[in-house]
Amino acid sequence: MEKPLKRKIDAYLEAWKANPEKKPLIVKGARQIGKTRSIEWFANRNYSSVVQINFVEQTKYRDIFNDGFEVDDVIKNISLLNPKFKFIPKETIIFFDELQACSNCATSLKFFKIDGRFDVICSGSLMGINYREIESNSVGYKEDYEMFSMDFEEFLWAKGYDEEFIEGLYQNMLNLKPLTTLQMDTLFGLFRDYVTIGGMPEVVNTYIKNKNFSGTLTIQRQLLKDYEEDITKYVEGLDKAKVKAVYNHISTFLAKENKRFQITKIGRNARNRDYIGCVEWLSDAGVINICYSMNYPELPLKGNYDSKLYKIYFKDTGLLIASLDEEAQEDLRANKNLGTYKGAIYENIVGDMLVKQGYQLYYYNSDKPSLEIDFFLRDANSLIPIEVKANDNATPSLNKLIKEDKYPDVKYGIKLGYKNIGFNGNFYTFPYFLTFLLKRFLSISTKSLL
Repeated sequence: MEKPLKRKIDAYLEAWKANPEKKPLIVKGARQIGKTRSIEWFANRNYSSVVQINFVEQTKYRDIFNDGFEVDDVIKNISLLNPKFKFIPKETIIFFDELQACSNCATSLKFFKIDGRFDVICSGSLMGINYREIESNSVGYKEDYEMFSMDFEEFLWAKGYDEEFIEGLYQNMLNLKPLTTLQMDTLFGLFRDYVTIGGMPEVVNTYIKNKNFSGTLTIQRQLLKDYEEDITKYVEGLDKAKVKAVYNHISTFLAKENKRFQITKIGRNARNRDYIGCVEWLSDAGVINICYSMNYPELPLKGNYDSKLYKIYFKDTGLLIASLDEEAQEDLRANKNLGTYKGAIYENIVGDMLVKQGYQLYYYNSDKPSLEIDFFLRDANSLIPIEVKANDNATPSLNKLIKEDKYPDVKYGIKLGYKNIGFNGNFYTFPYFLTFLLKRFLSISTKSLL
């Protein structure tokens, strides 16, 4: 099989296999982000026998658990349907794909773990999968891994840049050493390409193979249609039209000055109570990222927010670009002014890069006093405001939070934009493209850097 693009899950799977106490693994994530390809590549390189079953394409295999969940019973039924499968203890991996189509499979994981003869990986789209049910059926006997579309580091790998190059960028951040003009120009160019096409593997592959954007927009727009069709297919217990309405209005609200999503403005007589669960469903399905409004800029982050006030971002910024008008993608490629969408695009990509590092998203907006902060992170001791600047404007909100005594949890901030690496005594500046290294940066004692 053709080698797929290098992904971060590759190293994770190798470490999982090496663990003698490993549990059956569930790889979950949005559709078409490369789960199956990565698992297939790993399985075929590491096991003498691969038993791969797709519960969507091979519906007859949904009945393999009808005689019970004991491993021997399951294997007997699999072999009945396909006698060519070989079950060699310690040399066989069983790959159950499209787990969402067969909830009984989750129950069997306990038995596979106890039995211990075969390694098991499951993969499923977040759309249509009830992880609460899976958790209750397999609690304590499985391991979870959430996969995303390609982040900027994986994109750089696809372009031929290695770990040594990435490490060099990280060392620049730690040492507060500005990048050269050549580095800045090259990396901003690559980053604009990444923002334009996003991280969906099929889109990135097309871009890499063609060495241009030819064909990428067609794939992106088909993905948008596929997601919309999945809403119709998988939404249960909610009004499908209302879920679609939320999905189709994301870019509309991102174009507004405060970017806050307001259900009441989706349509005539739209009310929040009628849309309860719609936004959460899209989030659970891996389609959107939700950024909640903090009640006050102080620790802790969790519990200190208003669940009714939020912004919604696309999981994949390339899909945001594809959802805009015909000229938007070309404007971004040409580094032209994107008008009202410029700030939204860079907020969207930064939010996505933070989520892919494991962060939840929070913002703060206040009229009295006037404060507007795009995101908040934290390190061991402090609350860290993050401003995303589409231009080189001043940062009054950032300065106010840092300097005023009524915000004691804020010790320093971070400004992301078309800026080189630096520190002015109050906040760090980093170029957008280094956002993917922020978690590593913040894991180091920042006191030593201040």
